[in-house]
Amino acid sequence: MTENIPVEIAGAGPAGLAAAITLARAGRPVIVHEAQPEVGCRFKCDLQGLENWTTRQDALVVLQELGITTDFKRLPCHHGTAFDAWGQAYGIDSHEPLFYMVERGHGPDTLDTALFHQALALGAEVRFNSRVQHVQGPAIFDTGPKAADAIAVGYHFDTRMPDGFWAICDDTLAPQGYAYLLVMGGKGTVKSCMFTGFKQEAHYVQRTVEAFKHLVGLEMIDPRPHGGVGNFRIPLTARSGAHAVVGEQAGFQDTLWGFGMRSAVISGVLAARSLLEGSDYDRLWQRMLGELMATAVLNRALYGLLGNRGYRWLLRHRENHSDARELLHRYYHPSYVKRLLAPLARRRFQSQRKDESCNHVDCSCVWCRHGRELHT
Repeated sequence: MTENIPVEIAGAGPAGLAAAITLARAGRPVIVHEAQPEVGCRFKCDLQGLENWTTRQDALVVLQELGITTDFKRLPCHHGTAFDAWGQAYGIDSHEPLFYMVERGHGPDTLDTALFHQALALGAEVRFNSRVQHVQGPAIFDTGPKAADAIAVGYHFDTRMPDGFWAICDDTLAPQGYAYLLVMGGKGTVKSCMFTGFKQEAHYVQRTVEAFKHLVGLEMIDPRPHGGVGNFRIPLTARSGAHAVVGEQAGFQDTLWGFGMRSAVISGVLAARSLLEGSDYDRLWQRMLGELMATAVLNRALYGLLGNRGYRWLLRHRENHSDARELLHRYYHPSYVKRLLAPLARRRFQSQRKDESCNHVDCSCVWCRHGRELHT
């Protein structure tokens, strides 16, 4: 019986663990292989945002309805401040949480640990320091980004600053991106999220830190350097051979701002459902995520044209609307005009990673570029 064959999942990120949770709840045996010694190793207590504007329904309710735990520390973010390149402050206000600030990595309060504990409680097996290159049975791949379309570089630190979030839209700090400062419970993350200019990252990080010190009194105690990459793409297929590819490995990230946790979890659940139901995984993710991702690519293409004066116009435009969440929801909501513009946006924004899904029907590789390269 195929139902008794363990599903092997390569990678214990949010997408892989969400898939394991969904399969284990349905009674399927699951083995999760994680190459690192614990969950969330690459994040090291990074503070991130779980976005809450792409649907009317609250993000936590979405997770709960998917059967995914929300038992992790979080800060609902209603009010923050953004700055333009001239240091002008603009209030960011939302009646409902604009996003939920969460901690990533290995620790008692992190999102990664909460998903790990839920998977274990449901009977999934998680093997650390386990690096797989080939699988023969049913499998799902979640091995992280394979190219850098954006990088977020800066510091983690302890602080006496109050909880909150701040952002700066300034190409001299974060080219075609944004600099951000997040503080929750005495911990902080400050980073430059840049979409170009990667070779000068140290220069941009230094400017980002200096700007936040000047504008909001940034206080860093025991700062630890940290950086990560983001890969944004709409895949032709989110399959490698016969196997579903989920999360950042598939390119499921918000191309405009880089928020990816929600899409990652959804993709993991959909991949698991496709195995349980015998349904088409590509159809599932395209129906639930496809138009949202296409709109995000359009948003990214337009944002990349703005420059500092354009960012200032955008921030002033936001101030004319009382609810930032409602405004962002409109930006991300698909429309007829956005569908017409989508092909032009895709030509303007080209991911550093092309469509690298394996074209071998019976491929057993965990990740490859048309059979030429193996990674886990």
